[in-house]
Amino acid sequence: MTDRYLGFTATAPGRFLTRRLGLPQPARLIRPSQAPSLDGELLHLTAGKTTLDLAPVLARTGLPADDSGTSVAVVLDATGVRDTDALAEVHAALHPVVRSVATSGRVVVLGAPLDPADHHQSAAQQALEGFTRSLGKEIGRGRTVNLLRLTDATAAESTLRFLLSPRSAYVSGQVIEVGAGTFAVPDDPRRPLAGRTALVTGAARGIGAAVAETLARDGARVVVLDVPAAEADARALAERLGGSALALDITAADAGARIVDALPDGLDVLVHNAGITRDRRLVNMPAERWSPVLEVNLGSVLRTTDALLERSALNAGGRIVATASIAGIAGNAGQTNYAASKAGVVGLVRSLAPRALAEYGVTVNAVAPGFVETRMTAAIPLLVREAGRRMNSLAQGGVPGDVAETVGWLAEPGSGAVNGQVVRVCGQSFLGA
Repeated sequence: MTDRYLGFTATAPGRFLTRRLGLPQPARLIRPSQAPSLDGELLHLTAGKTTLDLAPVLARTGLPADDSGTSVAVVLDATGVRDTDALAEVHAALHPVVRSVATSGRVVVLGAPLDPADHHQSAAQQALEGFTRSLGKEIGRGRTVNLLRLTDATAAESTLRFLLSPRSAYVSGQVIEVGAGTFAVPDDPRRPLAGRTALVTGAARGIGAAVAETLARDGARVVVLDVPAAEADARALAERLGGSALALDITAADAGARIVDALPDGLDVLVHNAGITRDRRLVNMPAERWSPVLEVNLGSVLRTTDALLERSALNAGGRIVATASIAGIAGNAGQTNYAASKAGVVGLVRSLAPRALAEYGVTVNAVAPGFVETRMTAAIPLLVREAGRRMNSLAQGGVPGDVAETVGWLAEPGSGAVNGQVVRVCGQSFLGA
């Protein structure tokens, strides 16, 4: 759906009027459909004493080193910040350059895991989180700011590629941890999923269809799963993507077994996208509006995941990506059922991720969309819709492709050290943690 306010602020009268009235000034974001990569140079800065060998990894992002003073991206290595005195170096490094970061540019701060044996280091590294989130809310002009905690630069390469590209246009104010795990650098970074099979639930339309398209673009053979009523749309999409369709009710008791039977060679990527809403305030919500939402959004995810893991249907190096929601993190009036189901997805990811990696070699992560322009949000009353669009640091709604690109990054073979993460795709929503 067209964001008329965004278009208006791009005009000279619109810029003048909204500036005079103190209204949001959203910048049109650069997404992969407009450009495959950011156009500009990368500035690499350091605060504290670092041991990271970061230069080779940054060189492989495709962004040339900055020697002009005008950057499209800034990476600050603050992994060596261990006390409050070193935090002054964070200010000294970024204060002179933030203003010159290009519109729709990127700032990525690199931090270290908190050291439980050193409360000074932990305090300084936790301070980076407050710093990063605050900078994201003030930097403006479509620029994003994220914090990446890591110990191994090579293990974080896929994540840096994502954060320093148009793929992460609607991801800001996030703290992402890259830990232990097996990862593989793809032969062709443009098709990192070549030779892999991905299944996307609820994929006939909307965000699910965008996810299927993105995974296919990245080289995967995609299985488009949706309810029998949407079989025609699912088959049309699968045919266009060179994949296959699977029509079944994901809440059926035998759904997991049927998926296993349909994929005798196993599965490399499982994306839990299917979801429904039945909104109403709790005092007016009968059981028949509560139960289906919990069953589709959470119960089916738990059962299907268990069935596929127990029957070894997910190949080693596999990826599970579930769909949570800002509603599950912050809550939302009239959505106690939906928020409960999506918060449950977050709990699933945090509990299962370490065990799935240790026992099956499979990572488990989630995306948590905020306000995304879909047919569902188009039906929201105008004033509520406008509020939803503006209540984030980028002052605009996301598009299904923003969620799909984030799923694509988490699904990559190179993202094996990213596990147990819940990444909000919300333009840094003002709601939630």
